[in-house]
Amino acid sequence: MKVQGLAERLRNKDEKALEEIIKIYSPLAAAIIYNISKGSLTKEDIEEICSDVFVTLWKNTDKVCDEKLKGYICCIAKTRALNKLSSVRNNIISMDEYDIEDDFSITDHTETKDIHNELREIISDISEPDKEILIRYYYYCQTTSKISAAMNINQETVKTKLKRTRSKIKAILTERGYEI
Repeated sequence: MKVQGLAERLRNKDEKALEEIIKIYSPLAAAIIYNISKGSLTKEDIEEICSDVFVTLWKNTDKVCDEKLKGYICCIAKTRALNKLSSVRNNIISMDEYDIEDDFSITDHTETKDIHNELREIISDISEPDKEILIRYYYYCQTTSKISAAMNINQETVKTKLKRTRSKIKAILTERGYEI
């Protein structure tokens, strides 16, 4: 699987490059979508979201470079899956259950953006393998058993490391003035 140069070819609107990217990254995108949905989406929904991932990639070729291609595809897959889940849930909620306090506000968005920046900074300082376990669990939505198998670590060790890392992150965020 040669991925070097694909992003540049994609930026030049080379359809063959897109076909190669789809061939290489479709299984990963589908796995992320499936893991995020925890099996609640149909096969057709997953295929549709997966297709949308690569349409989005094609429309935003100017933002892609070889080093970040995989991460960019993963981010799109995660976002599209969460959007789909959100729309499915929103269709189920009746108007009687709607609470105006649940509405998104600019303040919420600013606070969310701030905490995400803090989290990025904190996670970048976490040592391995704790960092990889955290990213696999929260970013790639892998189960502890999958992480255990992939990293050749006991599943209970994975759970313990996740718990300790979350506690460390919570303590750091609390120190920085966030209410967790």
